[in-house]
Amino acid sequence: MAVSIYQLGYKKLSRIIFEWQAADRASLMALFILMEAYLHWLWCLYVWIRRDKLSIYVDMDMLYPMWLGVHIMGLFAWWMVEHLSRIKDDDARLNRWQIVLISVYSVYIAFVILVMGQSGLVSGVSLVGGAMLGMMLIRRRYIWRAFLGLILLVLVVISLPYWGIDFPSLQHIHESTIPLDIYSYLIASGLSTIEMSAIENAMATSTLSNEALGIDGLNEVRQSSALFWHSTHIYLAVPKAIFIVYVFRALLLILDASKAETLKHANQDELTQLTNRRYGLTQMQDTLAALDHKQNYSVILMDLDWFKSINDSYGHQVGDQVLQEVAGVLKATLKDTDNVSRYGGEEFLIVLPSTAHHEVLTIAEQLRSNIAEHMIQVSDGFSFQVTASFGVYTLTCEELARIKQDHMTTEAETVVPVLTKLQKLKRRKNPQGQVAGNLREQSQSELPSDICQRLISIADKALYEAKDRGRNKVVSANEMRAAKNRSESSSSASGTEPL
Repeated sequence: MAVSIYQLGYKKLSRIIFEWQAADRASLMALFILMEAYLHWLWCLYVWIRRDKLSIYVDMDMLYPMWLGVHIMGLFAWWMVEHLSRIKDDDARLNRWQIVLISVYSVYIAFVILVMGQSGLVSGVSLVGGAMLGMMLIRRRYIWRAFLGLILLVLVVISLPYWGIDFPSLQHIHESTIPLDIYSYLIASGLSTIEMSAIENAMATSTLSNEALGIDGLNEVRQSSALFWHSTHIYLAVPKAIFIVYVFRALLLILDASKAETLKHANQDELTQLTNRRYGLTQMQDTLAALDHKQNYSVILMDLDWFKSINDSYGHQVGDQVLQEVAGVLKATLKDTDNVSRYGGEEFLIVLPSTAHHEVLTIAEQLRSNIAEHMIQVSDGFSFQVTASFGVYTLTCEELARIKQDHMTTEAETVVPVLTKLQKLKRRKNPQGQVAGNLREQSQSELPSDICQRLISIADKALYEAKDRGRNKVVSANEMRAAKNRSESSSSASGTEPL
């Protein structure tokens, strides 16, 4: 399909960049070139309408060939919009016509830059902005080669005057002699080449031929010429720059949305819409690292009872429905659903930072009760209820501090610092402090890398105990460990079982 100006909205632009075929994107590039040629055509029309006043600054003999070239470029781009969209099934032809489009446009825009006075604003927008826009729509290697070729072409043409070769210009330049004192004034005023050319032209025109051109007259000519050509360069560059910035703004919004969507799918369980196991463990690691030294950290591992029987009796579709509705109960009961994840199969992991043991037991009991009371409505009118077993463990702040201390000690014993010459020099001045500092730098973390698995493993033991006690139970790993310690204290003075 041939593209149109009405397809350039933000929402459709995302589809253009990521979903359109190469031929349609190339057709859109041709449409952009057509729009730029139309702006040039309007400028030529404006100069022609006001030729009586503007001929002092513009070489009208040069304007007509340029206007003809703009017509040809516009018609060529218009034809390419239709032609490129019709050859999408022929990659070889499409590649050839992409090269033709970029080559013709490169020559055209180089010509426009040069005859308009080689403005840095126009050149920068055309070279950099146009290349960046083209890389979104055309094969990148074509754009890169055209960009390098265009720079080389502009540099060659700019250097021609130093070899005695003048390139045609729209700036109306005439042979004229400026008095020495006036010429010195012009140089001291910091006039540009464009302004000097306009003044020379003014001195040669019939409107000023019979008048004495003094300093005031030169200032007036200078201001009017500067206004005209600066306005011309702004007209040529700013609309294109605004459009390119808009396109890249839309592209960044698209990339942000795409990144958010990608992260959502990477971090979210598709069935239950809870976070998945990988993200749940990442969140657990981050919240543990950020935990205050006076806070406890609680973990709940939950498993649905007899879930395999549900799949075998009612089918996996009903099993998926059970998982979805149980996830809904978890979301409705818990305040922060970011800490709830599907750990695997019918298992769910819930982490509760800054939560004491008696609080987490209350939460787990509430979850157990809500799940047991929830009625699963099957599509054929049949309904049933499910239950879940819970293993709960709370890592106390004292135990967390001990784990950090043991880990730091182990790291310090195993790390052999590699010192630079400067560090060795500092170490001679302050041996003890430097060694301690190096050890702190070498230590990657205050917590062992498997800390999450340790906590989950302890909660998992409590979960299996809940299964052994008949299911639909909440069992505390802390109470299990305390009971075990009491039973062992009669024969041994061992401390709390290490994680």
